[in-house]
Amino acid sequence: MVPVLAAVLAYQLDSFDPAPIPIHELAQAPIAASLRNDGMLQGAEFVGAGKLQGPEDIAYDSKSRLIYTGCLDGWIKRVRLNDSTVETLVNTYGRPLGVALGHNDEIIVADAFKGLLNISRDGEVELLTDEADGLKFKITDGVDIADNGMIYFTDASYKYDSNDHLLDMLEGKPHGRFMSFDPVTRKTRVLVSNLYFANGVAVSPRQDSVIFCETTMRRCRKYYIQGNQQGQLEKFVDQLPGFPDNIRYDGDGHYWIGLPLETSATLDLAFRYPFIRKVMAIMEKYIGPLSMGKNAGVFVVDLEGKPVAHYHDHKLSMVTSGMKIENRLYCGSVIYPYIVSLNLDQHPARATV
Repeated sequence: MVPVLAAVLAYQLDSFDPAPIPIHELAQAPIAASLRNDGMLQGAEFVGAGKLQGPEDIAYDSKSRLIYTGCLDGWIKRVRLNDSTVETLVNTYGRPLGVALGHNDEIIVADAFKGLLNISRDGEVELLTDEADGLKFKITDGVDIADNGMIYFTDASYKYDSNDHLLDMLEGKPHGRFMSFDPVTRKTRVLVSNLYFANGVAVSPRQDSVIFCETTMRRCRKYYIQGNQQGQLEKFVDQLPGFPDNIRYDGDGHYWIGLPLETSATLDLAFRYPFIRKVMAIMEKYIGPLSMGKNAGVFVVDLEGKPVAHYHDHKLSMVTSGMKIENRLYCGSVIYPYIVSLNLDQHPARATV
C-alpha cells in the first residue's frame, strides 16, 4: 500500500521539479538595523477588526485620508483614518493583492487570479492585461504607478497560481516577471524575467527607477526607467532578515518592506537541498499548510537600501505590507482580519546595544 501511495503522490506532483537555488547569493548573514522594536504588538491597535479579511496590501490617499486594500474574499475596501470606518467598494471575484491609486481616482489592482485590473470611480472593473509574451499571469502580485501614468507590476509566477504559491518557492525556479503596462498604448512589456517569486513594487521618488522585491532570494532590486542607466538592473538591498513581500515609499526618504516570514536554519537547509523541498511540497499538498513560523514585521531602508529600522514581533505571522502614514505604521496581512496600526511616537524603534 505504501509504495502505491508514494507512486500516486509522485504522479500528482510530476510537474514539481525542485532545482538548486543559487544559495551562494544567500550565504552571508542577514543584515540588521540599528533601530529595533522587537515587540511591535505592544501598544498596537487593530483597525477594521472583523471587517477586513486578509488585507494583503494597502494604499493611501492623503487628500481624503483613506486607506485602500484588497481582501481575501475579493472585496476592495477602504478605511477612514479619522474613525476607522470600513467601506465596501467593489468585488473583483478574484484575490486582490497589490493596490495603487491612479491619477484619475481609479484604483489599479494586481489580482492574483484575474490579472491587472482598473477600477473606475464608478466601481466598474476593467481588465488591463493578464498575459505577456504568450504567457498568462498566474499570480499578479505587486503594483505601483509612475507620475507619467506608466504602471509597473509583477507576476510572481507563470507556473503556479496563488493557491500553490508555496510550491513555486519550494521548486526554486525563476518563474517571476517584472513588467510595465502603458495605459495609452495598452501594451504590456516584460522588463525583467527569470525572477524568484517577483513581488512588491515601488516607484522611486525621483521617478528614475523602480524597486521590486524578489521574495525567495530575500532581496529587493532596482530597475532604471529613466536617464543614462535606463533598462539596467542592479542590487538595492539583499540578505534581508526575512522574505520580502510588499514595499512602500513613505515620502520621507524611506522604504518600508513587509517581511511575512523570517529566515531560519530550517529554511536555509531546505534551500540547499532540493530533496527536502520535495518532501515539504508533498506535505504542503497532501497533509496541510506547513507551519512556517512567526516573528513577522516590517524592515525599513533608506533611499540607498541601507538598513534603518526593524519593527517585528515573535507573535506576528504573515505581515505582508507596511506603510508609514503620518505618525503611525499600518501593516497589512494575508491572514489577519484587520490592519495592525502602531503609533511610532509612542512605540518607536530604539537603538540596540
